[in-house]
Amino acid sequence: MAGGGGGWFVGRHRELKELRADIGRAGLDTLSGRKAPRARVLLVAGRPGSGRTALAEELAGQLTDDYPDGVLRARLTDPDGTPVPTGRTARELLVALGESAPAGAGDDDLSAALRTALHGRRALLLLDDVANGDGDGEGAAQVDPLLPDTPDCLVVAVSTGPLTGIPDVRPCTLGGLDTKAALDLLARSAGSVRITVDPRSAESLVEGCGGNPAALVLAGGWLAARPKAAVADLAKHVRDHLEEGAADSGLARVFQHAYAALPTPLARMLRLLSLAPAGHVDPHTASALAGCSVSAARDALDDFVVLGLLRPVASELPQYEVPGCLVPLLKELTKAQDKPGEVQLARARMLERTVRLLQSCRAVTEPEGSAARKKLAGLPRALRFSSPRAAADWLWIRQPALLAAARLAVADGELDTLARRLMSALARALVAHRGTRAAAPELYGIHQLVLDVAERRDLPREQAAALLNLADLDAQTGRTHDALARYRAALDCGRAAGDPYATGRAMESVGGAHQDLGDWQRAADWYGRALAQRLARGERADAARLHGRIATAHTYAGRYGEALRNWRSAVAGLRKIGDTAGRARALSEMARVQEYAGRPEESLRTCREAAEWAREAADVRLQAALQVRLADTLERLGDPTAAGLHRAAAERMLGSEFTEVTGDAAVS
Repeated sequence: MAGGGGGWFVGRHRELKELRADIGRAGLDTLSGRKAPRARVLLVAGRPGSGRTALAEELAGQLTDDYPDGVLRARLTDPDGTPVPTGRTARELLVALGESAPAGAGDDDLSAALRTALHGRRALLLLDDVANGDGDGEGAAQVDPLLPDTPDCLVVAVSTGPLTGIPDVRPCTLGGLDTKAALDLLARSAGSVRITVDPRSAESLVEGCGGNPAALVLAGGWLAARPKAAVADLAKHVRDHLEEGAADSGLARVFQHAYAALPTPLARMLRLLSLAPAGHVDPHTASALAGCSVSAARDALDDFVVLGLLRPVASELPQYEVPGCLVPLLKELTKAQDKPGEVQLARARMLERTVRLLQSCRAVTEPEGSAARKKLAGLPRALRFSSPRAAADWLWIRQPALLAAARLAVADGELDTLARRLMSALARALVAHRGTRAAAPELYGIHQLVLDVAERRDLPREQAAALLNLADLDAQTGRTHDALARYRAALDCGRAAGDPYATGRAMESVGGAHQDLGDWQRAADWYGRALAQRLARGERADAARLHGRIATAHTYAGRYGEALRNWRSAVAGLRKIGDTAGRARALSEMARVQEYAGRPEESLRTCREAAEWAREAADVRLQAALQVRLADTLERLGDPTAAGLHRAAAERMLGSEFTEVTGDAAVS
């Protein structure tokens, strides 16, 4: 379609020629004798429904051979008209390039990472729906951070108006299609025979539509659904409304006519599709919004495609897109015809369905016979996944819409309970299928949304949990000062909630952040506070672990006496709870500190004791590492023969892994 999707493109030969010529046009830098420092920006400007996106896609298709590193696509405005944050766009483009960026990275860092990733590549960036702030430079502010710092790339931007602030950009402004191209587009849906037998009426219809591609697609869909209807009938209807002085566009007139012909249930479903997150609809979303079966929703969606009211999305799963030019019209109808309570109920049904699908998506990864799998078996067939692979594929394909659903649910502010359940289910599903590390960027955004809701509802326990999760991700990506601030905030929230788990975890994490910053005294102090709480609650395993962390901090600070005292306490605690392997590891660390303190004979005795407990625990790798440490200590004590025996024993235990262990004989 000429600028509306669907894989159809007609006309626009002049515009394509102008755009291609603009690629090689000498810019201001070239005229001044300098090499262009950044990618050329081409701008396709026009109203939604004018064919602007289809023209940009057609141009990108024609330039494929010139940009072998591919076409990267991003939509810079959400269906509700909200500009997409630069960081989110940059991260999506990085993912498309097969690159990654740290979770929680700022907009500037992500933009820089994108430019670095594009360096040395020949890629084409198609930036659709660039925000247009009536000439206030909002669109330029979106595009500029994404521009590659290389003239070997090309950027094609699609917007309603000019990109004020981006130098050397000439817009290709779209109006209506010429009559020949418009008739061709109309014939694609309605059939060429109906156009050729009554060309005058067809031309009248084109004129009434103003040559608008989206209006012509709707007109063609209306005719295709009514094989016996004459083109003249539709042309007369559109012309009559035009002669009545209606101020709306040709698109609005044709849409109103197509909408009025829908049965009441389908009309209601179509209106509610404007609530779909990210503008993408699948049968489950439509089913939940309309309150009908999934199969009935699928049939309705296919009917909407035939009518030109939806576009199919290229996907392994059935997905559809609500054309951006129709979203405002659908929202107006929803506001006029649906009660606010009914709309909110539809939103709630959609979120509840999404939660159940995410729970099913996670449950299918659990072992056979587990409680989760038994619960899964009791769900309706439509909510079950046939295999973990099918669930993972669904999660990956629907991820943009799922994340958008979470953002919209939080922004709504009236469905916070459902929003919290949705975010919890989404986080669990992502971890189950992708792992915490791989899903970290998405998890960071989810935890931030959880924090927003917790702060709005004054829920200190949830605030503490979200802050701890965010701080952990900050710490993992090297933003230690940010992590420290969040751990302290989590401690305050945990205390306000009276949550001993949150306060204990926060205190220990504050200590860990200070340790990462090299402040050993503060680290030991905070570990000590956490230890006091664990001891007061009788949590012996955690107390033993904290003794070890305190000892480690003292070791780094060179306070070996304090370190040994805490390792002894750790060993005693592990003995009491019967943790043989933990006891062996603690003794091994104690032997290391004794070595540092210049007490090799004591280190030798402690290391031998650790080796005995490692044998008791059947930890072969730890046994081998301890044999290597014994060998090193014996060599320093002047007994190379005994050292050789211990080294040979380690080699027998590990075989091919021996080199790896000797490379880092330190056992932690």
